[in-house]
Amino acid sequence: MIDKFVRSMAEAMAGIADGSTVLIAGFADVGQPNALIEGLVEQGARDLTIVMNSGGRGGTGLPKLLEAGRVRKLICSFVRSASVAGELVTAGKVELEVVPQGTLAERIRAAGAGVPAFYTPTGAGTKIARGKEVREIGGRECILEYALPGDVALVEAWRADRWGNLEFRAAGRSYNPIMAAAGRLTIVQTQHVAELGEIEPEAVVTPGIFVHRVLHVPYGDPVMPAPAKS
Repeated sequence: MIDKFVRSMAEAMAGIADGSTVLIAGFADVGQPNALIEGLVEQGARDLTIVMNSGGRGGTGLPKLLEAGRVRKLICSFVRSASVAGELVTAGKVELEVVPQGTLAERIRAAGAGVPAFYTPTGAGTKIARGKEVREIGGRECILEYALPGDVALVEAWRADRWGNLEFRAAGRSYNPIMAAAGRLTIVQTQHVAELGEIEPEAVVTPGIFVHRVLHVPYGDPVMPAPAKS
């Protein structure tokens, strides 16, 4: 019987290695898997490359991972200077790669679709193009961008069934589906649990073939309790 639900945060986070590239979904705080980020802090993997829409804000989510000294590199579209990420980048403690938001999304989507690279006019003639292959296509300069897969993808869903079929709600659909497809190990926190067949087929945005582990984090609970230490 296929059942991708795990029983604990420790089980969900098992096997994430030092040096992993981790895709963390969400747009600002919407659709962000905060419980899984907390679990990653507790799990202890280091020297991580984090791919995320932004560098985080406040004290929840990514800032905790950064403050714990677990992040080597951050790939994102936006970082506030007055933030944990901004301060660490300025101090030279975290490497930063800034990617235009549309390009970031397409690099992740391409990884999930099996497309190794693509050309885009976005960033041509700017600092973003430095060191990249440039071609003229249709009379416009375009730069070559490579797909961006993750060793791990951390995803937040509205509902999931035991096969790993996922439904997203409103803006929570932003980066979650493409990151789920681009992760070699996709771990999901879901607010609600559905029986098989309960999610209408057209509402299944991410089919279970892309999902490896699912943890139920009930709606309204900010984070899962930290696993007990032996």
